[in-house]
Amino acid sequence: MFTNDLAARRGFLTRSSRLTLSAAAVGLLAGTRAAQAQASMSTEADVGILNVALGLEHEAINAYQLGAGSGRLQKPVLEVAVAFQSHHKAHRDALIATIRTLGGQPVAEKPLDEYAKALNAATLKSQADVLMLAAKLELGATNAYLGVIPSFKDNKLGQVAARLAADETMHWTALSQALGKMLPAGALSFGA
Repeated sequence: MFTNDLAARRGFLTRSSRLTLSAAAVGLLAGTRAAQAQASMSTEADVGILNVALGLEHEAINAYQLGAGSGRLQKPVLEVAVAFQSHHKAHRDALIATIRTLGGQPVAEKPLDEYAKALNAATLKSQADVLMLAAKLELGATNAYLGVIPSFKDNKLGQVAARLAADETMHWTALSQALGKMLPAGALSFGA
């Protein structure tokens, strides 16, 4: 009888272990699938944010193109505008590469005339008008990049956004100085 009890207990433990292991495997698989689904949603959210940023970069590139092609910028200012445009092209390229790495589809650039219409380029009558538009766009981009940092699921993307915001802030500062505008008097002026 003792032998039968021992055999029954071993059989019960073996079956219980298999059931427990099977339940654990199912739980792990379900958890893995849930984690994968959540990671996929997080990646999609990050790609969405990056595509908005890419749209801003497309706009900036085209705004500088409109300014450079307007004939309103004097030589030293034109050189700075072209340099800033090259920064935005580098931003664009980095964003496109990141979006593709994450499996996303980068938002396409629009034709120049669509940007001209949206930016009301026909009203740019002087160098100051062009610089004011550029400064406005740079400030908007600075605040947008700073504003999205907490939204990224991947912290490394937040760091990239901070670096882009630093470039935009530098652009805004240079343009503001060229326009003779005072820098912000208070601290924590950006991203609010």
